[in-house]
Amino acid sequence: MTAFYIKPDGKKTEKVIVSVKGGQSLNPAMVKDLIVTVDQEGAKMGVFLTLEPPTKGMVTQAASAGFYKTDYGQFPKIQIVTVEELFGPSNPLHLPWQDTSVFKKAKREPTETQSKLDL
Repeated sequence: MTAFYIKPDGKKTEKVIVSVKGGQSLNPAMVKDLIVTVDQEGAKMGVFLTLEPPTKGMVTQAASAGFYKTDYGQFPKIQIVTVEELFGPSNPLHLPWQDTSVFKKAKREPTETQSKLDL
């Protein structure tokens, strides 16, 4: 398992645990293990990433974990995503809003400056 971090309020950083499974027989116990790890680590959410679509039991187990509630809405605490979905045209992860104001916009240069090459 690994983790990444989100900033749902733009201030406090929150942990999201990621469990990656592939080539194994998937079962609800694997999702339950992720739920336990999320709770033990004090993470707010967990993502179960797999090569194969989840079983009905896995989806039920993930739903039993409830939701992570923020000022920006509620998000499934445990989300199951296939690699195909992750790299597909739409983002399958439902994560809280993140503050992107820390990124500065590049200064726009006039078109004539952009087309000149200094050799």
